[in-house]
Amino acid sequence: MAPLPLSIFIIARNEADRIGATIRAVRDLTDDLVVVDSGSTDGTQALAASLGARVIHNPWPGYGPQKRFAEEQCRHVWLLNLDADEVVPTALAAEIRALFAAGEPSRPAWRIGIAEVFPGEGRPHPWAYTLTPVRLYRKDRGRYAPSPVHDRVALEPGVKPGRLRGVIHHFSVRSLGDQLDKLNRYSDQQADDLEARGVVIPTWRVFVELPGNFLKAYLGRRHLLRGTYGFLTAMNYAMSRHLRIAKHYERRRRTTTGPDRVDPPDPTF
Repeated sequence: MAPLPLSIFIIARNEADRIGATIRAVRDLTDDLVVVDSGSTDGTQALAASLGARVIHNPWPGYGPQKRFAEEQCRHVWLLNLDADEVVPTALAAEIRALFAAGEPSRPAWRIGIAEVFPGEGRPHPWAYTLTPVRLYRKDRGRYAPSPVHDRVALEPGVKPGRLRGVIHHFSVRSLGDQLDKLNRYSDQQADDLEARGVVIPTWRVFVELPGNFLKAYLGRRHLLRGTYGFLTAMNYAMSRHLRIAKHYERRRRTTTGPDRVDPPDPTF
């Protein structure tokens, strides 16, 4: 089938085990599939290129700036953004194609559900937690915000996005350990962002962040319906939110008390 007047872009780093499925699911939709890589060492670049992607290196500047850089590399005005661990199922690809069948889509931006898939699952659980960000849009009506930790499309005032029925499958968890490592690194970036923006979170949050966010994930995000793995994933989420606050508190404490004391060596030795 003929490609759509649509560019698809993906940011990646060390995603050779996942990006292949992402590209294969959408490469027939476009003649401009862009992968912006920030320094993979596992062969991600070669794999993406072998599947038809145009691979561009850009050192990591943060989530929003990297996606803005990727937008600028795209040839078409219509953009579809995917992460390297997301797969567009056949029904959603057909829905996107149908959207362009009569020419210009009726709205300049579209929300798409993104449902998490845990290891061992082939598709999202019927009650899987689902986000609905704007992922399909005209780049002259919206661009990714420049925040280094938040990746969301900032639309022009007055733009009301539509909503597609299909859902992206999000294979975000390789393992619990890998997830916790990723969340730990992300909490560093969040603490950096809070400091850069001069945001001060009250100290009492240190005591409630972990239990509060466990309940948010386990009950609010319905992880309790996912068995033991849902419980463990909710714990990881809660720990990551706790680490964000703990690191923010530690930095503030060091600013007010000075660097940790280091006693001089004992001259008798």
